[in-house]
Amino acid sequence: MKLGVDEQADALYLRLDDSPIVESEEVQPGIILDFNEDNQVVGVEILGVRSRVPLAALRSLQFESV
Repeated sequence: MKLGVDEQADALYLRLDDSPIVESEEVQPGIILDFNEDNQVVGVEILGVRSRVPLAALRSLQFESV
C-alpha cells in the first residue's frame, strides 16, 4: 500500500495494490476510485484535500493497525 500527498495539486492518493487500473469513477465531487479488471478498488484519490483536512495534519499522518 502506498500513500502520496501532492501539495501543489492539492491531492492525496492511496494505492492499495499494483494491479493495472482499468477504470476510474468519481463517486463524489473530488473523490475518485480506481478499479482493476476484477472491479476491485485499487486506488482512492481525494482532490481539494486542503479544504477537507488541515495541511498540518497531512504533514503528520498517523497510521493505525486494528
